[in-house]
Order: sequence, then structure tokens, then C-alpha cells
Amino acid sequence: VQLQASGGGLVQAGGSLRLSCTASGRPYSSWIIYWFRQAQGKEREFVAAIRWSGNRSYYGDSVKGRFTISRDNAEYAVYLQMNSLQPEDTAVYYCARGSSLTYDARSVSYWGQGTLVTVSS
Repeated sequence: VQLQASGGGLVQAGGSLRLSCTASGRPYSSWIIYWFRQAQGKEREFVAAIRWSGNRSYYGDSVKGRFTISRDNAEYAVYLQMNSLQPEDTAVYYCARGSSLTYDARSVSYWGQGTLVTVSS
């Protein structure tokens, strides 16, 4: 099952974007779907995660209260609604999957492609 990220683009500070991560097939119920981001010259950073079954979701400290992760089981999709975007949110955003929760990108074994988000000041 492959993951495809989309929805990136250019937005002004204070604006919003919604990213989508679509699976090519049905995700396993045990999976956790992640969003990480990587700004130029920086390490890949945990943004948010959601379990494919159940209601648990997780957020990085820098996005709490601004970003919301959700899923659509019927569409095999996970969304990242990003509000109040700031220039420091500029990065390539990657979706990924795993079977156990981690906040460390080095522990994630499967990555989808990234989508670039640019926030202008």
C-alpha cells in the first residue's frame, strides 16, 4: 500500500491549507498514519499522527491548536488541516505509516512522497 501526499502550495501568513494523504489500498487497522515535515537544512520533525482505527490523534508541540488531523476510512485518506500558518511552517510535508507510535522520524520505516508548503510573510 503506497501513500500519496498532496495539497501543498503557497499561502500567506495567517492562511490555511489542507493536506491529503491517500492510500492506494485499504490500510491495516493497526496502522498509524503520520505527518512529518522537513524544512531546508533541518531534521525531519513530527507534526501529527492518527490511528487508522479508534479516535486517538497526536500532535507536535509547535502545531497544537493550529493543525488538525483527521481521516476518512471510506476514502483511505488522512487529512491535515493547517490553520494560522506561519513562515516557520514552511517545509516539505511527508505522510508516513507505522505500526507503533513514535515521534522520531528515524523510527518510521515507510514514507510517502512529500508535498511542499510555503508560507510567505
